[in-house]
Formats: sequence, structure tokens, C-alpha cells
Amino acid sequence: MSPESKDEVADLVGRLVAPEETDGAERRRLLGRLSEALAESARRVGKRGRGRWLADMFLNIAPRLPIRDYATLREHHYGLVGEQLADDLVRTAAKATMAVGAVGGALAAAEFVAPPLLLSAPAQLVAETLVVAAIEVKLLAELHEVYGVSIPGNGTQRATAYTIAWSRQRGVNPLAPGSATLALGTAAKTALRNRLMRTLGRHLTTLGPFLTGAVAGGALNRAATRKLAQAVRADLRRQLLPPP
Repeated sequence: MSPESKDEVADLVGRLVAPEETDGAERRRLLGRLSEALAESARRVGKRGRGRWLADMFLNIAPRLPIRDYATLREHHYGLVGEQLADDLVRTAAKATMAVGAVGGALAAAEFVAPPLLLSAPAQLVAETLVVAAIEVKLLAELHEVYGVSIPGNGTQRATAYTIAWSRQRGVNPLAPGSATLALGTAAKTALRNRLMRTLGRHLTTLGPFLTGAVAGGALNRAATRKLAQAVRADLRRQLLPPP
């Protein structure tokens, strides 16, 4: 995939996870464009290399996600602080992943009843997978802001740490050796690839007739986002408690 195409993918994902409200029609349009941008590259790598390709694609997206600092989060969430702010972030993220799952599931369901178009469905599911992962990494990073857990390094290094934490479904402990890693090792890349492929596998359940895909896609995404947030918040709360 050319650098220009990678930039387009990162830009489209960034627009889909931005805090501004996006209506259903615009979300469908952006997901459609993202699917088109991914389709040609996916065909080139073939099925065997798709897991590695998906992970590399997300690593290019993560540093460009619009992560908000604590002051901006308070401004965008009407002055809420602490647990109330965290609750609101989780609700917003779960609503966003549910909406993406519903749109992606509806698109997949429409193509299910039109067999000649079914060949393009995987690109749509890959697009949905990348957007849902981006929303959840953004949520994870912003929860660290809310709980005051600072991750050292520049933007790319912090994005890497948050991406690794997402692949493990945990919070980042900056005091643990290697938690705020500067580079992805083999084990971390494998964990990321496996997490993305599991997310993609979950979205395969949206390939159903009529509206079953939309219902399943939205519900599964919302539940997974809430489960991630619960685990991350538990980790971050433990870091705020004084050691025994």
C-alpha cells in the first residue's frame, strides 16, 4: 500500500472516531470509502498475510488518533470529573462502536442477499474492525487521562503503549518494566495481530440475512467495549491506591 493510501486510511479512521457527531449517512459514506481504500491492498497481500497486514495498518493509524487531554475532555463532557467523566466516556465509546457495528452489519447483510457482491464484504468488515479498534484505543488512552496515569514518551511512543495495552485488554502501568515500550517486540506484535483477528472474527457474525447483521454487529461491539473499559478502569484505580 502506498504512503498516500495509508494516509487516506488513517484520515478516514480519524474522522470516524472524532468526538463530533456523525450521522448515519455520513458514517456509511466514510465506511464505504474506507472499505474501497482497503480492498485493493488486501487483495495484494492475500489471505495468508492478512493478519500481519492488518496489524501494520493499525500501527500506522494509532499515532494519528485524536486523543484528548484532561482539560479538553472536561470541556467536551460538560465539566464532569473523575468516575462520572469516565462513565460518560465509556457510554460515548460504546455508543460509537455500536453505531459502527450496526452500519457495518447492515452493509454486510445487504450484500448477503446479493451474492455477486459478497466478495467485497471482507473489506467492509476489515474497515469496521479498524474503526472499532481505533475507538477503543482512543477510549483507553483517554481513561488514562481521566485517572491521571501519565505515560512517558512522545505521541508515537504513547500510542504504541496504548495499542499494546488494548491488545492485552489491560491498562498501562508506567512503573512496570517495558510497559511504556518504545517499540513493538515480536510477542507484542503477535498479541496485537491476534486481538485484531479476534475482533474481525467477531464481526464475521454480522454476515446474516436482512437486519440480523446490524443487530448483532451493534450489540457485540457495545458489549466488548464495555468489557474493555471495565478491565482498564480496574487497573487504573489500583494504580491510584497507595501501596500497602
